Amino acid sequence: MSAEIVTTIAHLRELVAAARRQGRSVACVPTMGALHAGHGALIDGARAAADVVVVTIFVNPIQFDRPDDYRLYARQLDADREFCARRGVDLIFAPSAAEMYPQPTVTFVEALELERHLCGAGRPGHFRGVATVVAKLFHIVQPDTAWFGEKDAQQLAIVRQMVRDLNFPVEIVSVATVREPDGLALSSRNQRLAPAERRAAPILFRALTEGQRLIAGGERQAPAVKAAMLRILEREPAARVEYLEVVDARMQPVDRIPADVRLAAAVWFGSTRLIDNLLCRIDAE
Repeated sequence: MSAEIVTTIAHLRELVAAARRQGRSVACVPTMGALHAGHGALIDGARAAADVVVVTIFVNPIQFDRPDDYRLYARQLDADREFCARRGVDLIFAPSAAEMYPQPTVTFVEALELERHLCGAGRPGHFRGVATVVAKLFHIVQPDTAWFGEKDAQQLAIVRQMVRDLNFPVEIVSVATVREPDGLALSSRNQRLAPAERRAAPILFRALTEGQRLIAGGERQAPAVKAAMLRILEREPAARVEYLEVVDARMQPVDRIPADVRLAAAVWFGSTRLIDNLLCRIDAE
């Protein structure tokens, strides 16, 4: 059975309202399309938990800081529809930009403190665009649960904060990062890597793994962990580091590691920017 593609807000609301009248629960998986196994893990989780699964596919213009990045972002709705159908998705909400933003947007959602570092520092306005479109999607779909990947850990932290601060009646469910056999985190952007860049890209995961190993071994000084990860990345001429940080649960950089932290990085390979992170759990000391 093929997943139904819905392109208007009014039609989607009608379909969701009909499901609600039947007492059915609704899960939402927000995406920008170009679906891969990482998205599949989100969809599978949603399918197991809810009666109706809505996958949103919308390349959101207001979260891109570079026009060429928006223009080049992979769009493959036919393939995405087949991907969703194989996983039992009920509805695909694939609106146009004009449907989502019929007039210039003057109202935005921001999580100021959580946007200040990491991707927010290098991509001004990015998380304002993310939070705003996710808020709109939550209002449109009105799901019981919404599913996000841990690869985008800062985005996940911001969405959780937004839900708490603005009292959205939705449970945010996170799913662990899905990786290639060589450790590279699955991402729609991986399609842009040239063959040599693709061969080089797993060094990002190796650097994060080394930092995780040091913390597991007792290292509690973040600068020492960052220096060790940087030394590994410097071995690869194709890698250009944008940031490399040790952060707490709210994705804020720390110098001392007294509790669980996450290692987070953004690294460029040619013209492709990849992000990744690893959680490091600290036993009570």
